Amino acid sequence: MVADRDALLQADREVVWHAFTQMAEYEPLLIESARGCTLIDLDGNEYIDGVGSLWCNVHGHRHPKLDAAIRDQLDRVAHVTNPGSSNSTTIQLARRLVEIAPDGLNHVFFSSDGSCAVEVALKMAFQYWRQCPQPRPRKTKYITFDEAYHGDTLGSASVGGVARFCELFDPLLFDVIRLPSPTQYRLPEGVTRETALEYYVNQLEQTLRQHADQVAALVIEPLVQGAAGMIVHPDGFLPAVRRLTQEYDVLLIADEVAVGFGRTGTMFACEQEQVSPDLLCLGKGLTGGYLPMAATLASTEIWNAFQGSYADAKTFFHGHTYGGNPLCAAVSLASLDLFAEERTLEQLPEKVERLQQHLARIAELPQVGDVRTKGLLAGIELVRGRATKQPYDWTEKRGARVCLAAQKHGVLLRPLGNVVVLMPPLAISLDELDRVGHAVHDSIVEVTRAD
Repeated sequence: MVADRDALLQADREVVWHAFTQMAEYEPLLIESARGCTLIDLDGNEYIDGVGSLWCNVHGHRHPKLDAAIRDQLDRVAHVTNPGSSNSTTIQLARRLVEIAPDGLNHVFFSSDGSCAVEVALKMAFQYWRQCPQPRPRKTKYITFDEAYHGDTLGSASVGGVARFCELFDPLLFDVIRLPSPTQYRLPEGVTRETALEYYVNQLEQTLRQHADQVAALVIEPLVQGAAGMIVHPDGFLPAVRRLTQEYDVLLIADEVAVGFGRTGTMFACEQEQVSPDLLCLGKGLTGGYLPMAATLASTEIWNAFQGSYADAKTFFHGHTYGGNPLCAAVSLASLDLFAEERTLEQLPEKVERLQQHLARIAELPQVGDVRTKGLLAGIELVRGRATKQPYDWTEKRGARVCLAAQKHGVLLRPLGNVVVLMPPLAISLDELDRVGHAVHDSIVEVTRAD
């Protein structure tokens, strides 16, 4: 057994190439099993899943209903190719998504992951302006925001704005019109929290006034920019974006891959400010965190621009081998059932309140510059000096060190630079939230004690 363990650890270091990981420094952590919100490693150590297995797990691990849905579908068919054929389970999921999505999103294109869902939306928007009733082929650009993250394919990386992820690939990426992130923490000179909304909206309007005739779509993470460090937008920013994009005839792409399926307190973040985008990108929590699946929902206006005969060549020539996979669709349907059966969203306010209590205590620590939260997600930004908002040098790996300390307290987290992120499964209990809160507080104290 020990020999097998050692061989696995060696192979994990030398054969498996982990995402976003410097393999020369990687120390293996092998998760062998799980139950509920607990992950169990090869040595039997237990950890609370404090980031929902990278923001995707919703109802916990090994939920009997989700497990059963996959087994039941497996007894029928595991995969049906999406181009030119379909499956009843996938069709049911598409109908359910249309029923619960913001108004007007009546058509569903399935893909394999969040990056691809965004890539699909970008290409649909581009093609739409060439095939709509009054074509405008000059509309080839996209408006996006600093520190945005929309995925790692070349298209989704082009509209992203996290320099460390994409600047190396700049020669491969297309140009975009980029606006400052609508943060409420490190504000531009002369801008306050009270005036931030007006400032950012005015910036957007000026940009649209100048460039709208060239812009196919604006891409936004509604309410919260996740990989930017959980940057929470000013209240009212999203509806202002929707109003201006409609006024200037620009499509709105809402990337809810991270914030969808209850993360912000409602099924979709757009609901909180009554916004319906033209294209909605979903992933991560779509399957409850079980299997890779994504979807891009489109309005009927966009759908109609792709209709015609074969000779019209209006087809959307894009696809994924596993798009609409029945196993993924089956567990997605079961996950949506659980939202109703277990009253997942109705139980969130009490959990959010408990999380807020812990965050309030954490916010008092001298090396915590800002705590940003929406629903059951949070970002805790570590700084060298609270008054100056001076960040730690990224090479100090402060966020990573806090997460490593939390691991010793039985909580698994993953940082974003100097930001410690909390995004547990929505099924997490109050007791588990308490354990996470105490672990984060104590770990920050341990890592910053000497500062």
